[in-house]
Amino acid sequence: MELISQHAKRIMEGCKERARDAGLSFQDESLEYIVTNRDLVELGPKNMIPTLYDYWVQDVEVLREQGRYELYPNNPYETVINTRPPISFYNDNNPDWLNVMIFYHVIGHIDFFQNNIYFRHTWDYDFASKAISDKRLIAMLRSEKGRWVDYIIEFSRALDNLVGYFEMLGGFNRGDNRDLTLLDYYFDVFLQREQKKSITGYVKEIERYNSFIRENHEQGESLFLETVKSKFTELETLYKKYRDDTAHRARMDILQFLIENSSFLKKEENRWMITVIEVIRTTSLYFQPQIRTKILNEGWASYWHEELFLRDDRIRGHEVEFAIVNAKVTSMPRVGLNPYALGMRLLYYLEDKANKGKMGLDYFRTLDSHQRRNYDTEAMKGREYIFHIRENYSDTMFVNSFIDQDFVDLHKLFVAGKRLNKERMTWQYYVKSREATEYRKMVADQLYHPPSMKIHVDDSGTLILNHLFEGKPLVRDFVDGTLMGLEFLWGKPVCLYTSEPVVIRSEEVPGAKEEKPPQQYTWKRFRYTMHDRRLTRELVE
Repeated sequence: MELISQHAKRIMEGCKERARDAGLSFQDESLEYIVTNRDLVELGPKNMIPTLYDYWVQDVEVLREQGRYELYPNNPYETVINTRPPISFYNDNNPDWLNVMIFYHVIGHIDFFQNNIYFRHTWDYDFASKAISDKRLIAMLRSEKGRWVDYIIEFSRALDNLVGYFEMLGGFNRGDNRDLTLLDYYFDVFLQREQKKSITGYVKEIERYNSFIRENHEQGESLFLETVKSKFTELETLYKKYRDDTAHRARMDILQFLIENSSFLKKEENRWMITVIEVIRTTSLYFQPQIRTKILNEGWASYWHEELFLRDDRIRGHEVEFAIVNAKVTSMPRVGLNPYALGMRLLYYLEDKANKGKMGLDYFRTLDSHQRRNYDTEAMKGREYIFHIRENYSDTMFVNSFIDQDFVDLHKLFVAGKRLNKERMTWQYYVKSREATEYRKMVADQLYHPPSMKIHVDDSGTLILNHLFEGKPLVRDFVDGTLMGLEFLWGKPVCLYTSEPVVIRSEEVPGAKEEKPPQQYTWKRFRYTMHDRRLTRELVE
């Protein structure tokens, strides 16, 4: 691994100037390295962070990827990491013209990292520097504690998808919940949780607040709060209780809860474990936004490498090669999902709609299909609109907000089904649906969505995890190992409440008259208990 040549660096500095002229915003400093395929294989299990702590699973991943590379040789083009300064790696087989195209793609990623609010917690420090200090710390502990360090890493990594990522992001805008204002509590908590207002009622209350501000200016907020307090006399009491007593506990994730409340970890001989758990937790928090913005991030980078590279006079003579490489990266598969292609096409689609004024209320009120197809106010707000999306959206919001029937029809998208041809004993793919709702659901089902858990401790000291069921069961294969590690870190028994599908027997199915009726399922609640490293499972009514 070595730094790129000064010739290539000058080319890339020219790319930065063109990118800034187009509206992208990023810091001046960046590091670029030329790497071999072997380097990329070895960096892959560490998420391309060279300074990440060592762990035996990474060695297994390296061996697996080396075996895969021998069977299927390929040349990965690049990768970029969100550090300060950003670091990008380029395959040593890339020609100069390809590195220019790739660097435009990298600039798109860097702009996204440094402006999307889901990366807010990564803006104030250099993760590569923190990672090297964590790596040295774990190496020192490993020399003292031996294999126990790897046990703690394994137990913690089994839980690191449950970190309180959104709770942490909320703290940047509002700070500690002790600073939560009464007005914020009224709209964000009281109306939604205590009163359970409908969306219509909630919007009406916001409009009532806005009318007070318009009519009374500086005194509008205080006058509005007076009317609220007279209507809900218990509001201030509930507000103080929420702010002082429950805010901190509600914000804690399971690893943080263990660090602060486990009597086992607080023993003098076990305090070193807290250090390891904290490393795993902060590392997971660093990677959370990347996995939650895969489609939008890759789509944004692909949009800009295409926009900027085609305007760059340095590509002359390489148009055909560019078209081949670009098609490999951004082609839309008929079956499956390519985040580069889907994200880029959605951005082009939204830019075109915003340029024609199709993101406004008047357009959505237009029901005639001919008028909708030819609607164009020449608003020319497309570039501004996609920059707004880049700053404020994640994959979940991006997909659920903008994949509509017009987009699905435009690109001839569909949801593919799979069935077995019993005569030929082969799998057949067929068009299952062309509806936008089905395609959107298919994409959304593939997005990262870790389970949500409520945590509390009962009178006997047992740690209770209550899985807030959202239609997807936990993977039972992982329950045993995860709860065993959690019991060790807690020092006492652990219970997990979750929902699982149960087959309804044919005699239980109302009106079942067929000889072999199709299987039907119902969801029931189960309790898993880990005590003395023995797991039990029982149905709870």
